[in-house]
Amino acid sequence: MPVVRISKGRFDIANASDAERLLLESERALRSALTALPGLLHYYVGIDRVHGALTNVSVWASLEDAHRMDTLPQMLAQRPILEAAGISFEPITNHETLWTITP
Repeated sequence: MPVVRISKGRFDIANASDAERLLLESERALRSALTALPGLLHYYVGIDRVHGALTNVSVWASLEDAHRMDTLPQMLAQRPILEAAGISFEPITNHETLWTITP
């Protein structure tokens, strides 16, 4: 079964437009590197402007594949950019899938 990797961040809602801009800009830095990784099935970047939250969710073929993100240089370079803008992150978690619904 696939592995779901979740990265969650928080920001001051007064800075929601800055957080959104940085997330959109990160696509240019990350898209090619992410699509080149073996085992990537899906990748989602989302923002909740009302509650000051952002989420990166990716789905991987295996736990080993998901852990490739731990050392991806392009991803590691993004974190200090977002933190400098006041975004704080929870520890990243990797969830082994127990069941799914795919309509």
